[in-house]
Amino acid sequence: MPSLIDIRRRIRSVKSTQQITRAMKLVSAAKLRRAQDRVLGARPYSQALERLLADVAQAAQADERLAHPLLAQRPEQRIHLLLVTADRGLAGAFNSNLIKAAQGFLSEHKAQEVAVEAVGRKGRDFFRKRGVRLSGEHIGMTEKVTYDYASQIAGRLMERFAAAEIDAVYVLYNEFKSVMTQRLVARRILPAELPAGEKHLEFSFEQPPGELLGRLLPRYVEVSVYHALLESAAAQQAARMTAMDAATTNAEEMIENLTLYMNRVRQASITREIIEVVSGAAAVE
Repeated sequence: MPSLIDIRRRIRSVKSTQQITRAMKLVSAAKLRRAQDRVLGARPYSQALERLLADVAQAAQADERLAHPLLAQRPEQRIHLLLVTADRGLAGAFNSNLIKAAQGFLSEHKAQEVAVEAVGRKGRDFFRKRGVRLSGEHIGMTEKVTYDYASQIAGRLMERFAAAEIDAVYVLYNEFKSVMTQRLVARRILPAELPAGEKHLEFSFEQPPGELLGRLLPRYVEVSVYHALLESAAAQQAARMTAMDAATTNAEEMIENLTLYMNRVRQASITREIIEVVSGAAAVE
């Protein structure tokens, strides 16, 4: 049976951990509000760009300039997987779910040459230790996402695709649905898939539709990468806040159980001392 000193020491340790988890929960809640605002603000732009791209693609179907390098369909032999994880842990199953999905993607494409473009330290470290080929790594920007950095990542991928160095690019990330819910999303961003437009709508464009489409496609890929990073940042903070809230609650329950156990041990010790005193007094008599 542990001594009272050991139990008190353990209670102090759990209380210290609880203070840390409570502070991390508050920090994640503040970061989540900002990340959620950015996601909700970016979604209308992304949706509007998709609608515009669909309308332009519909008008450009008969244009010879529709044969854009980012639309080139080739057999998918060399694939890039843009994996968006977090730089830090303590976020529940946020990183592990992404890594499992990435392993499943690699298993499904064993016959192809797959390289991982790792955004986030967790995914980078996991696949580096297992000898998976990394085409690039981006550390320290998962919580402070900027459009410039997203455009740099997209620019590198578009250059490789246009030069026929790779045949397809997929992005794997967690989509923010709510504080309690994140959804794994794996989608192909290259070659670009033109959204379907409304067939009954007709537009007049000042520039030739094919030329306009050529200008919109790179922006569409950049926005797709930026949107994935924003969604992942918000989902990461939501997962961390939920995990820290659960850890704080578990710590409170553990403190209550340890306190109850300590009281029982102390009562048993007092009872034992009383019995010894009574026994000693009876022996003297």
